[in-house]
Amino acid sequence: MTSDDPDSTLAQLGAAVDAAIPRALRRAWEQHVAHEPVLVARQGIYSAHGRPFAYQFSYRAPGHHPEVARTWGRADHERATDHVLRATFGRADLEHVAHGRLLFVRCPRAHLLGELPIPARPDRLVVEVSTNAEVDAAALAGLRRLREEGFRIALPAFADRPEQRRLLPYVDFVKVDVRDLDVEGHPVVRVARSFGAMLVAEYVESPDVLRHARDLGFTLFQGNLIERAGVLDRAGARLVGN
Repeated sequence: MTSDDPDSTLAQLGAAVDAAIPRALRRAWEQHVAHEPVLVARQGIYSAHGRPFAYQFSYRAPGHHPEVARTWGRADHERATDHVLRATFGRADLEHVAHGRLLFVRCPRAHLLGELPIPARPDRLVVEVSTNAEVDAAALAGLRRLREEGFRIALPAFADRPEQRRLLPYVDFVKVDVRDLDVEGHPVVRVARSFGAMLVAEYVESPDVLRHARDLGFTLFQGNLIERAGVLDRAGARLVGN
């Protein structure tokens, strides 16, 4: 029997391929996948009262070092983001790692534009704009669409550059590397909050930096002084839909 429906034909072909895989081989693959680590890093974002406000999730893999990401290309960042989103929102026990809080995930341009999917969880997912995402009309339209869908948007590494100022009307959180604010701290902070976004002090690495961030008016804090990123293995959590 033939069909003019391409989707139906592909489904039939896929079913035939699945049926041809020996049962023992299928079981061996399932056991391999079940024991393969599914890693993500989690770091807390804390309030001025020392309570967790949100968590930042980022990519990890066996043998991976975060510095390696500096040499990545576009496709590498996209794959890493897909991994983090699947490992976090694609598993059935989200609250085991989220504890009811917002989850920040840095997303490259393809996710902002809708070319790659993000989970339909605007109640929990904060879409953090990648630092190397091109800021053009398409990117701004993507951010407007995400906000219309209910997502919160975060802008990291704010340093008052012209392309970053274009994003300020669309973001709910602005992250600032407080190590860079020794001289121009107050002007940068004033611009960062000019559209009403909540400010997050990034890279809080010492008590002096924390005090300086508080003096500048920050109310949310992220960095190794407060909490180092921990690595979670999500392999034991059931996949959503299974």
